[in-house]
Amino acid sequence: MRVVLTWRDKAEQCIYDLAFKPDGTQLILAAGNRLLVYDTSDGTLLQPLKGHKDTVYCVAYAKDGKRFASGSADKSVIIWTSKLEGILKYTHSDSIQCVSYNPVTHQLASCSSNDFGLWSPEQKSVSKHKSSSKITCCSWTNDGQYLALGMFNGVISIRNKNGEEKVKIERPGGSLSPIWSICWNPSREEHNDILAVADWGQKLSFYQLSGKQIGKDRSLNFDPCCVSYFTKGEYILLGGSDKQVSLFTKDGVRLGTVGEQNSWVWTCKVKPDSNYVVVGCQDGTISFYQLIFSTVHGLYKDRYAYRDSMTDVIVQHLITDQKVRIKCKELVKKIAIYKHRLAIQLPEKILIYELYSDDSSDMHYRVKEKIVRKFECNLLVVCADHIILCQEKRLQCLSFSGVKEREWQMESLIRYIKVIGGPPGREGLLVGLKNGQILKIFVDNLFAIVLLKQATAVRCLDMSASRNKLAVVDENDTCLVYDIYTKELLFQEPNANSVAWNTQCEDMLCFSGGGYLNIKASTFPVHQQKLQGFVVGYNGSKIFCLHVFSMSAVEVPQSAPMYQYLDRKLFKEAYQIACLGVTDTDWRELAMEALEGLEFETAKKAFTRVQDLRYLELINSIEERKKRGEPNNDLFLADVFSYQGKFHEAAKLYKRSGHENLALDMYTDLRMFEYAKDFLGSGDPKETKMLITKQADWARNINEPKAAVEMYISAGEHLKAIEISGDHGWVDTLIDIARKLDKAEREPLLMCAHYFKKLDNPGYAAEIYLKIGDLKSLIQLHVETQRWDEAFTLGEKHPEFKDDIYVPYAQWLAENDRFEEAQKAFHKAGRKGEAVRVLEQLTHNAVVESRFNDAACYYWMLSMQCLDIAQDPAQKDVMLSKFHHFQHLAELYHGYHAIQRYTEEPFSFHLPETLFNISRFLLHSLTKDTPLGISKVNTLFTLAKQSKALGAYKLARHAYDKLQGLQIPTRFQKSIELGSLTIRSKPFQDSEELVPLCYRCSTNNPLLNNLGNVCINCRQPFVFSASSYEVLHLVEFYLEEGITDEEAVSLIDLEAPRHKHENKWQEITSDNSQTLRLDETMDSMGDDPFTAKLSFEGGSAFVPVVVSRSVLRSMSRRDVLIKRWPPPLKWQYFRSLLPDASITMCPSCFQMFHSEDYELLVLQHTCCPYCRRRVDDPSP
Repeated sequence: MRVVLTWRDKAEQCIYDLAFKPDGTQLILAAGNRLLVYDTSDGTLLQPLKGHKDTVYCVAYAKDGKRFASGSADKSVIIWTSKLEGILKYTHSDSIQCVSYNPVTHQLASCSSNDFGLWSPEQKSVSKHKSSSKITCCSWTNDGQYLALGMFNGVISIRNKNGEEKVKIERPGGSLSPIWSICWNPSREEHNDILAVADWGQKLSFYQLSGKQIGKDRSLNFDPCCVSYFTKGEYILLGGSDKQVSLFTKDGVRLGTVGEQNSWVWTCKVKPDSNYVVVGCQDGTISFYQLIFSTVHGLYKDRYAYRDSMTDVIVQHLITDQKVRIKCKELVKKIAIYKHRLAIQLPEKILIYELYSDDSSDMHYRVKEKIVRKFECNLLVVCADHIILCQEKRLQCLSFSGVKEREWQMESLIRYIKVIGGPPGREGLLVGLKNGQILKIFVDNLFAIVLLKQATAVRCLDMSASRNKLAVVDENDTCLVYDIYTKELLFQEPNANSVAWNTQCEDMLCFSGGGYLNIKASTFPVHQQKLQGFVVGYNGSKIFCLHVFSMSAVEVPQSAPMYQYLDRKLFKEAYQIACLGVTDTDWRELAMEALEGLEFETAKKAFTRVQDLRYLELINSIEERKKRGEPNNDLFLADVFSYQGKFHEAAKLYKRSGHENLALDMYTDLRMFEYAKDFLGSGDPKETKMLITKQADWARNINEPKAAVEMYISAGEHLKAIEISGDHGWVDTLIDIARKLDKAEREPLLMCAHYFKKLDNPGYAAEIYLKIGDLKSLIQLHVETQRWDEAFTLGEKHPEFKDDIYVPYAQWLAENDRFEEAQKAFHKAGRKGEAVRVLEQLTHNAVVESRFNDAACYYWMLSMQCLDIAQDPAQKDVMLSKFHHFQHLAELYHGYHAIQRYTEEPFSFHLPETLFNISRFLLHSLTKDTPLGISKVNTLFTLAKQSKALGAYKLARHAYDKLQGLQIPTRFQKSIELGSLTIRSKPFQDSEELVPLCYRCSTNNPLLNNLGNVCINCRQPFVFSASSYEVLHLVEFYLEEGITDEEAVSLIDLEAPRHKHENKWQEITSDNSQTLRLDETMDSMGDDPFTAKLSFEGGSAFVPVVVSRSVLRSMSRRDVLIKRWPPPLKWQYFRSLLPDASITMCPSCFQMFHSEDYELLVLQHTCCPYCRRRVDDPSP
């Protein structure tokens, strides 16, 4: 640390206190009864301020720089503006000892001998608080929350902003150690507020805000009058009776003297945010000093050690940027570092540290030795086992135990010393003297070796990695490079202040000076770039630079020297430089230059660095060809040029080496067809066609499709021409191409057809398919474009394509929700499985959607499909079982449709008798499982309601009882409960009119039949009307064995004449009257033989009616109804027992209706209500 006096002045009276304006431009001094205002830059007295009538003891500036305050022995405090105008004055009851502004709120604290006051501009009056002792000093904390008061009785009182005491610190010395100066540390990095206390017990102490002391008291050996911190709190200034200002660390370690004076120092302060110190003395002297903190540091390769906060040493690893701090707690005077050793000189000793391990990245140091002696030296160097002290002209070598082993006396002052390595205990030192002599000294040798002598003084030295060259910077800022062995000056460069050789490359060095970094390789010109500071090391591509107090590693690409070597075609040397660190672009440039120079080994290494596999493959192929004995370097270089894009040079070399075909291929691949034509042979048509084709390819790639199409057509490449035209939608071009093509060229024609379809021109596609006779594709086209009529016409002419038409047609119908038509189409196409699946899905959907009439129709259609499939003997049994099942379901859903509408819709469309019959029919049929969608609740509910309405009270009661055991929807709940109650008031019997009659045995059957829809007596199944569900007067009969269906029909059609029934009524006419008499004696000769067959003998088994030929012959055609089922089913025959009551049977579904009902329903729906066969449909 150096102290430089900037300016000095002398006032007539003692300087008791001073204060800086926060921006540092002005200094306010308390001198006598005046305030003196100085300009800090040059010490000019700007203005004396008069306002006090007695000695001014204290002065303080507000943190915002707008006002300052002064306190005097005249008991008054004056507030001044920054324009040096007094604006306010208030008084205390005794002399003012100290004033201090709150750094945050700008509240002013003024302290007198017996009280202290707190004032702020917002207050009208000063709030004053009594004190038990004389207050000598005060200081606010950084956050402005607390005010510390130092008292004459040795007590420190810490108050809050309202003046209330929060902490009281009573010190051991008591009134024998009056507190004379206190100051809070202004640092914002400290976790706690720290108060520095200086007392006249000649001690310096530190306290926390809580009152707890930090560390021990530090003895001063003088009476301190003032204590103050640097702006950031890193150092403390202390002045007093020792007539000087001392600099301490923030922990109280004395570092040195700032300025010696002739009288007591009453006040000293640091200019804000600077290293300038002002001192005020008893005799009125004002001194303004600048403190210059010199850099204490050491460097060895990538480790840099430097002093921090005067008492710490930080070791920085320049590559990894790791740092370690070593706290010495004393002033660090010198630092030296070498390999794993670190030496630190303190005022009374030298500490030698070593690394814990040999790891190059290890940063943990431990103390190895201590030399407890005071040394005076200019430079300090450490080796593996020794330390070297430099004192003016003398060098001393000491062991780590402090024993002097040898000494060297020089002819001149030593200006530079550096360890250049060597075995432990035998290291070499490079020493530069003021007289220009440069020596090499080995620590185990008494004799110094003179390397060379130059005329000018040495400032900096460095030796190259191989110890062959020496670089010197002299006092004239010239860098001189010598050959150590020949002593020859190789070159010199101006504007240098430091120099360093590259530790990894013998021929490279760098030097700094004039704000520039200079890099020199071999004897090439210097490469410059801007850099502030001193170069202290050069390792690979990293340059270690010291700028002010910080060391940094600067990454410098070695591009410039590499290009210097490349210019001279020194590829191997350029590669060595590149290895130190260059950019990828530089590596590529090196690789290209080496490749053009046919230096394949270097080129290969460089391309490997940039991971360019393309060029590596080229080099590999060239090396393989060389091994095979190809000596033509022109051909190799041509390949290199073509890879680099130097095509014309490559073509010239190809031509020169007799390989014109390679030039042709190259230009063709590059689409440079005009140049390619120059290398065509003697008009070979194949080559010409190939060239045109490639030119067309290129035109296509560069988005010139029209030109490409024309070229392809001229080259006969029709497929490519068609592809481009199709992709661009040029229909006219496609038509021209298609019509010019022969029908034998199927592939291009089919491609044309494909694009016509794609471009929505099916007519042209059809034309092409007809041209080549591809009927299957033509049908597929009609199908894809949904031109079904044309497809059907073709299908009629060529039945083998039926599947190709009807299956897609059916799928199209299904996709367009025309499922019934789709089902028929599938059936027509012979896809019975698909037809069944479509129907099953339709049926399921209809049931789920409660469209039960549709479900009935679909189930009937399903049953007929199954009957159709049953013609296959392999599937006969399964399909017949399904047929009967689906027929049964169709009948159930057809009947349930009326029940569902009755229960769900507000108005009924059916007569009560019909609903009554349907519900009975359903209950008789639902003896086992109930199909999906059919509700027993709805059926029983309908039955109950209609039974009650029609007088079948017993049946109604039974239905209501059954409903009680089922889960009833909420909407029916009240109605059913009411019906259950009201039915009990009705008779327990059914109306006889409703009882069904069996037309075979004339037995009255109960309304609820446990046997189902058969007679309880003869077991003859009832035949129901498909509309009103009344029992029809039909009896099914069977043919005797041996009678075929055709024979039976022919016998019935014969209609043999019957005996004419004689009228049993006889008419008798007289004169007065006309009388009819019944003649019961007449014999009934016309008995029907079928009626005789109806006779039934009791028994539980059903005995069918079987008729013979004679019975058939006796039947009338109009009385017989025949269900003409397709095989494998047999026909069913029914005889009407009431011929006058007409019954109609649907010829499609074979359902029976009363003729009047059927005609009405057909008029309503224009189709059969059951199977939906249209009236005008001629098919059965």
